[in-house]
Amino acid sequence: MSNTATRLITLIMLLQRRPNQKAGELADALGVSVRSLHRYMGMLEEMGIPIYSERGPAGGFSLVRGYKMQALVFTPAEAVSVALGARLVGELWGPLYAEAAQGALAKLDNVLPEEQRREVEWASQSLIVMGMNRAAPGPLASHLETLRTALRRRQHVQLVYRGRGRAGPSERGFDVYALVHGFGWWYAVGHCHLRSEVRSFRIDRMMGVTLAEGSYTIPADFDVQPVIAFEQQAHSGIHVRLRFHPYGADIACHNRSYWQNFAEQPDGSVLVTYSSPDLIWASSVALSYGPLVTVEEPAELVELMRSQAQAILANYT
Repeated sequence: MSNTATRLITLIMLLQRRPNQKAGELADALGVSVRSLHRYMGMLEEMGIPIYSERGPAGGFSLVRGYKMQALVFTPAEAVSVALGARLVGELWGPLYAEAAQGALAKLDNVLPEEQRREVEWASQSLIVMGMNRAAPGPLASHLETLRTALRRRQHVQLVYRGRGRAGPSERGFDVYALVHGFGWWYAVGHCHLRSEVRSFRIDRMMGVTLAEGSYTIPADFDVQPVIAFEQQAHSGIHVRLRFHPYGADIACHNRSYWQNFAEQPDGSVLVTYSSPDLIWASSVALSYGPLVTVEEPAELVELMRSQAQAILANYT
């Protein structure tokens, strides 16, 4: 639990669940010392929360009978939206927000009325999201945390960055304007001191991120959407057309969300198109389907597939 407000709210919830709880039990649940617990009890009393204590083996801290925190006014569908959103944030951003997401879910479970709680439980078991296109957040967690801290404080950072196809890393000052997840990767968007312009940097290509002296202000007219649109265009530089042969048509149908265009042909084959950032990426997609597909466009990819197929065959002769 990261702050005093969270602990105070959690403490009220614990007392609502069961009266006459020992100081040691409550302290353990909050992850604090007994001394700190008594300090939090004093804060609640100053806020007007009616708490009393009883001495003896059966005694402990309790809320005055009948006191309840005001329940959140959510419809069942709204409660599901909040709960599923918290789970998605925790999964997508990994250690950066996993603990906060779990804390939010725990608070929801404590304060939601029974109807909303049942709806959330049903949705958690029945509405599942899986297979999202994302990179593993674990190795990036420390960089993400430093960049988020810099963004919150508006503090300069120093990057050691190795761009794609570069012989070696470069160093540059950087002001973080936004953190973006897209196309399966995490990006930091902001002002690059080396180039004196707004640029985006893949966080997995950052070899070092350190906080630096100095602060900055995000321009009032800054809009992250054009930067994201440019990245999307960069990731869609090559337009590919594949033909799934009739015996592989069902695979193309099962993966329809991957394709920009999908057209069934009279002979039972299926033509699909998609966009790729480069030829290597495009060839890896085509190779993953093996003999089920033939690349029809572009001609450069057809030639690359031919040479790769010959190299693969040579490995097995």
